[in-house]
Amino acid sequence: MIRVGIIGASGFAGGELIRLVTQHPELELTFLGGSSNVGRRPAELHPGLRLDLGLTIEAVTDLTGRCDVVFLATPAPASAELAAHLVDQVPCVIDLSGAFRIRTPELHEKWYPKVERQTELADRFVYGVPELIGDQLVGAPLISLPGCYATAITLGLAPLTLGLGLDLKTVVVDGKSGSSGGGIQLRTADLHPLRAGAIAPYSPLGHRHAAEVGDFLERSKPGKIGSLTMSAYGVSHVRGLLASSYVFTDDKVDARELQRAYLRFYKNHQFVRVRRNTETLIPVPDPQAVLGSNYCDVTVLHDPDGERIVVLAALDNMVKGAAGQGIQALNLRFQLPEETGLTMQPVMPA
Repeated sequence: MIRVGIIGASGFAGGELIRLVTQHPELELTFLGGSSNVGRRPAELHPGLRLDLGLTIEAVTDLTGRCDVVFLATPAPASAELAAHLVDQVPCVIDLSGAFRIRTPELHEKWYPKVERQTELADRFVYGVPELIGDQLVGAPLISLPGCYATAITLGLAPLTLGLGLDLKTVVVDGKSGSSGGGIQLRTADLHPLRAGAIAPYSPLGHRHAAEVGDFLERSKPGKIGSLTMSAYGVSHVRGLLASSYVFTDDKVDARELQRAYLRFYKNHQFVRVRRNTETLIPVPDPQAVLGSNYCDVTVLHDPDGERIVVLAALDNMVKGAAGQGIQALNLRFQLPEETGLTMQPVMPA
């Protein structure tokens, strides 16, 4: 059995990790870490988890010999400190925060000005969605998971840049996500009377997850992106997000070529479902059609009148956008079948 620790176990992502780890046939949960809830049982903090794990939240000290892998479901500043603390104590650290996502120091400073990290440590992290860098995860000691939006956007654009090698002059992303993406901290804007029924433009002039995507794809080649900008909106869903990417390129493509390219690119990647927009009772991708699962649904459309490519990507931000992708990365890291512990189908209606 692979021994797993979760730090930040009282948050939404931490709770989702507990749920998935305890259902995984090859994992044993051996440590739950935190600060403000030390001594409390996970069932007290996560009402859906009535499990007798024999564990309580502990302060993080020396984990040598206790865990084979530790998940950091903590804010980025805490992850930066914890990773430096744990790197010599456990064989693998998987960070769900933004502390190590952006490799370029100037971009990191722009989007995470309060997150001080060791440059040498940052350079050692493997970053990217498992579908695109799975071979780099095998045996990796340090893994930084992409953000939820970044996962959807990257999976949506990768067949264009990495597959077809297109040069994308301009990419404009419209992102809409549920309230769980903001975490468990109480903020006035997240109070039910203000959030229910809302379409709140909380980041209309840019988003750090878009910076991740640009940084990653720029280093990945062969295609290029001239500019990638994003506006993000909060909607009244709890789970799920939809990233709509509007792509402008001088390269000539048509609808049939695009559909074939996406099917070919994701042929051997079961967690990305390439879908036609009109194939179901409701138009897809729709976040409610992936909730509770590790799937990302992707649709590509060609708009000849607007001379653009429209790419739609939907996922559950708590699963494929966070904890599920963490388990997927763990499976690859320890050379388990990629789908182990992640075969649950979406829950709909939810």
